[in-house]
Amino acid sequence: MITFDTHPDSYKHWKLTFDGPIATLSMDVREDAGLSQDYKLKLNSYDLAVDIELADAIQRLRFEHPEVRTVIVSSLKERIFCAGANIMMLRGSSHVAKVNFCKFTNETRLAMEDASRHSGLKFLAALNGICAGGGYELALACDDILLVDDGNSAVSLPEAPLLAVLPGTGGLTRLVDKRHVRRDRADFFSTLVEGVKGKRAVEWKLVDAVSPTSQFKDAVQKRAHALAASSDRPASGPGITLNPLNPTVTESSLTYSAVTMTLNRERRTADLTIQAPTAPQPTTPEDIRKAGDQFWALRAFRELDDALLRLRVNEPEIGTVVIRTQGDGGAVIAVDKTLLAHQSHWAVREIILFMKRTLKRVDLTSRTFFAFIETGSAFAGSLFELALAADRSYMFHDDDEKNIVALSPMNFGPLTMSNGLTRLQTRFLDDPAKIAELQAHGEPFNAADADEAGLVTFAPDEIDWDDEVRLAVEARAAFSPDAMTGLEANLRFAGPETMETKIFGRLTAWQNWIFQRPNAVGEKGALKVYGQQGRPEFDWKRT
Repeated sequence: MITFDTHPDSYKHWKLTFDGPIATLSMDVREDAGLSQDYKLKLNSYDLAVDIELADAIQRLRFEHPEVRTVIVSSLKERIFCAGANIMMLRGSSHVAKVNFCKFTNETRLAMEDASRHSGLKFLAALNGICAGGGYELALACDDILLVDDGNSAVSLPEAPLLAVLPGTGGLTRLVDKRHVRRDRADFFSTLVEGVKGKRAVEWKLVDAVSPTSQFKDAVQKRAHALAASSDRPASGPGITLNPLNPTVTESSLTYSAVTMTLNRERRTADLTIQAPTAPQPTTPEDIRKAGDQFWALRAFRELDDALLRLRVNEPEIGTVVIRTQGDGGAVIAVDKTLLAHQSHWAVREIILFMKRTLKRVDLTSRTFFAFIETGSAFAGSLFELALAADRSYMFHDDDEKNIVALSPMNFGPLTMSNGLTRLQTRFLDDPAKIAELQAHGEPFNAADADEAGLVTFAPDEIDWDDEVRLAVEARAAFSPDAMTGLEANLRFAGPETMETKIFGRLTAWQNWIFQRPNAVGEKGALKVYGQQGRPEFDWKRT
């Protein structure tokens, strides 16, 4: 089983050091410490194990080190920054593993960009050597890219000419959408195995600056401090320590303190339940910081995030997930109000941003999600976002109208999707006035009211509930998983297109397709024969 819990003390591939407001995250990949012994991680190439540590480091920088304002991303290997995703790993991985690897890597890169945009944590890529493929995509996720000008070091995206695939972590999209590289230059660059170096790399906006080897370290420090000067992060800690989650794992379940996931493998379904707060929660920023990772909003969403990641990589045949909540919805809304009242505080801001990223993880997970809203549920405020994120929601219509859902200010702004809109805005694209109407409602919704307001998909009564929800799950689990992945990806991000939706939309389409084509992964495909004698054989028909 692949797990996502790690700690800087146990990193095998990264070293994290601190110097006041500057942290340095240095890549030093151990060749023999990948997820599998079937390949060696040479030249700072990486697999999921390397990215799990990177994601953990970014998360800890945000929560545990509020004094850090700039992160230098560099390498401890001489004349090598990063050779990108390990080709032997990709060649030997299943299709599911390849796509999940690309997705998690994308989410990690986007977490860096989110930290820069919203948390005042800036990233500087200090490219001390060759930087290729996924290594350059890591650099593209940074705010600034500084390349050593030693006559040899270059940046490149060689996937198309070498492997017959494409940059899997948003490389092409970031070139033109983020760095505004001209399309014709990006086209040429993406077909060059050797890449681009020196002044041309600066002229083409592939990097921000180059520096001779003798001046490189000083130039890195100067740019890092310049980036730090623009940050609004506090000058000192303390931060919030992220302790291990330590779920109880059995053959058929994952149990955390506030999240439980039960696997029904024979039916290809899972039940995911989130518990609302059961104890009094802190109401001031200082008390929230003291509560640390035991504060319900942070704890529950960390557990939800971990459960989703484990589901993705360890349970590929689980296609349909039923989301339930339990407890007091009023307690959830009280936490929401506390968070929004103090959102200018760095720690509170980080918690809200993490909740947003976790909910995005739901949106981007290629599983069907149905929300079942039953008596005793706590689908309120930030937990109601799970119902809005679901592909469908079923709300039990009870005669005594005790089954309710409720909105809070958290549903109207802070928890935006990849398309830049809230889930309510995305739901009611053709009726913007509906948002103001819902915001002014102020009261909980019973099943009939929620159905009329468009907040749920269906509201069966006691006579129909059991059969309707059972048939819905059974029918969904019987559809082609490929068709459902495509269907869901097409429907979840209505509205404006952003760099983020482009990256994931194209990942779902082109990587799901290209990674299965014989030109890449057939017996004579480019990915299969890379590093061996002989040339790849292509089917030359355009499709």
